[in-house]
Amino acid sequence: MGTADLPHSTPSAEGIDATGISALLDALEGDPDIRLHGLILMRHGAVVAEGWWAPYGPDRVQLLYSLSKSFTSTAAGFARAEGLLELDRPVIEYFPEYDAEITDERMRRMTVRHIASMASGHATETIDRALEAGRGDMVLGFLRTPLDAEPGTIFAYNQPCTYTLAAIIQRATGESLVEYLRPRLLDPLGIGDVFWIEAPPGRNLGFSGLHATTDAVARLAQLYLQGGRWNDRQLLDPHWVQEATRVQVQNPGDWGADWSQGYGLQFWMNRHGYRGDGAFGQFCVVLPEQDAVLAITAETVQMQRVLDRVWLHLLPAFDRPGEADADAAVAERLASRRMPLPPETASVAPEGWTGGEFATPGADALITAVNVRPDGDGWMLGLVDAAGELALPVGVGEWAASEPDGQPIAVAGGWTADAFVADVLFLDTPHTLRVTCAEGGTASVRWLTTPLHADDARGQRRPVD
Repeated sequence: MGTADLPHSTPSAEGIDATGISALLDALEGDPDIRLHGLILMRHGAVVAEGWWAPYGPDRVQLLYSLSKSFTSTAAGFARAEGLLELDRPVIEYFPEYDAEITDERMRRMTVRHIASMASGHATETIDRALEAGRGDMVLGFLRTPLDAEPGTIFAYNQPCTYTLAAIIQRATGESLVEYLRPRLLDPLGIGDVFWIEAPPGRNLGFSGLHATTDAVARLAQLYLQGGRWNDRQLLDPHWVQEATRVQVQNPGDWGADWSQGYGLQFWMNRHGYRGDGAFGQFCVVLPEQDAVLAITAETVQMQRVLDRVWLHLLPAFDRPGEADADAAVAERLASRRMPLPPETASVAPEGWTGGEFATPGADALITAVNVRPDGDGWMLGLVDAAGELALPVGVGEWAASEPDGQPIAVAGGWTADAFVADVLFLDTPHTLRVTCAEGGTASVRWLTTPLHADDARGQRRPVD
């Protein structure tokens, strides 16, 4: 369905010079370290530009990493409105089974607001220490991890903060985050299937693990831009929107200019507006002054560079006269985007090249061997791991999509002077595996960006029952 049920308009009709959108696309697509998957721009409640880089598409869910946190925050907003959660109530009161053990007075003063704003009093990330201290129970381990300061006084981006917030919501509501959000957020906004990693089973991760479409990201952004209102219904308490999107704690740091503007309740403040974001280029940008939102899904580690280019090229285009020809050019461009093929490869195999089996010393993704073999008029790439072979058709000069065991994957390959090179897109995630099979029988297998959850090829997919 994508955005079909949302209002649509043109950039110039909504006061945007489309040449600014083109300049943004030039800057992002021209950067080899940024691989766009999807983009939606809305202004005054209407979609004015949208595009997906095939084989990604409007109905394709993608792992959003820490952008999941903003959906968890939204669940907290609903729970608070229903009297199930209090921002200034101590966290320990939600876990009475741990009350006798947690004797540190500062820890006992740590509130829901503190964990929702990454101001627990820890100075650094605690996930590894919390898992060890809780013997796998992250909430208990988090409460056992000693504080470095009074809660509310320092910022530290800290996954167990959000995990504990999610655990409180799920305990208070008796439902998983997905179950709880379905009638309150997902269905009213027209968001289709979403998938969220559970750990342990039945408890959504909260801080990461949500798989949703670019369109779902845009709709969440628009809901916040509209103060929690959607069509003629006030879905989310406007007071929660205000609390979540204002500075709750200062966050000076060295991640980049837009990572040191202050932190709200699972939202980052920008130099312009605010956002939710996730690793490798997942963005939910809200621009109240411009009455606009921007949703991006991508694969990149250069996230500050993406925002820099949004501010440089897109912001000046607002309230600048536009032309119908520029509108049409942007629409045509965005309707025909494709992921780049492996660089510097030809679509014709060298004479006598028949493929074979390649050893993979030091390979990523737990791949123990690679097979390349003819398959009818084309080629098949086999990734061998402990579970057997993942057999994938290769597009030569194009992307070939398949779903072995229900896992959506696309492959494109070609030849250099002395090697066969294939890019393997795991379409439920931001991640690409590059396979280079060289003469002499060895293959290099490496992630362009290293996954933060499962590290094997078969684990790069949405959760399955």
